Amino acid sequence: MTKFLDIQGVNAAYGDIQTLWDVSLHVNEGEMVGLIGPNGAGKTTLMRLIAGLHKPMSGSVQLADASLHMLPAYEIVKRGVILVPEGRRLFGGLTVLENLELGAYTRRAREARFKTLERVFELFPILAERQKQLANTMSGGQQQMLAIGRAIMGLPKLLMLDEPSLGLAPLIVENIFEIIKLMNDQGVTIFLVEQNARKALELAHRAYILEQGRVVGTGAGKELLGNDEVRQAYLGFAPAAGK
Repeated sequence: MTKFLDIQGVNAAYGDIQTLWDVSLHVNEGEMVGLIGPNGAGKTTLMRLIAGLHKPMSGSVQLADASLHMLPAYEIVKRGVILVPEGRRLFGGLTVLENLELGAYTRRAREARFKTLERVFELFPILAERQKQLANTMSGGQQQMLAIGRAIMGLPKLLMLDEPSLGLAPLIVENIFEIIKLMNDQGVTIFLVEQNARKALELAHRAYILEQGRVVGTGAGKELLGNDEVRQAYLGFAPAAGK
């Protein structure tokens, strides 16, 4: 498979505090790759770094052989890298439709916005019903659907999702992950950060484990689901007797 996103030897810090240490990973074109790890491991920092919202101290971020790590965020968006951030970051005082329209930032996305909007409404019918509703009056689940819908409006080639299930009811979570899988099945490359490690590993072709700013494990999603150390650390299973 062709490497689409390739991160090599990335170090990052906030002020004097280093948060990422020599991180290397890749996402192949058309893959869904998960990133799991405890709170404070540096997962969000890595997402922000790929999106151009944080600059590395050293190392490189490549997208299809083009360097991203020195580009401003808006140029990275133009290359089809779209982030759905933790906490959604919607424009609460704007309507559902206005938030979606803002997602069509690039010329390519603007030219296709009417067709893309139809697709978003097919995926999330509740957004079609509530086009004129203010974003900050919606439920958490509806806001997450809107955040993903806004990202779709940007015509992502690489869709990054940071904790899409955080704080949502189980039925909403299932719906969100069904949409994420559908998008991947339709050819969108996906990089997923998710506290629900079980669901992330069930969906992902491959996954990485990040702890204290370092990659400490990687493998196929289903392989990691069966790994005793992963099951104990992230899935809530007690170690087997005698171990």
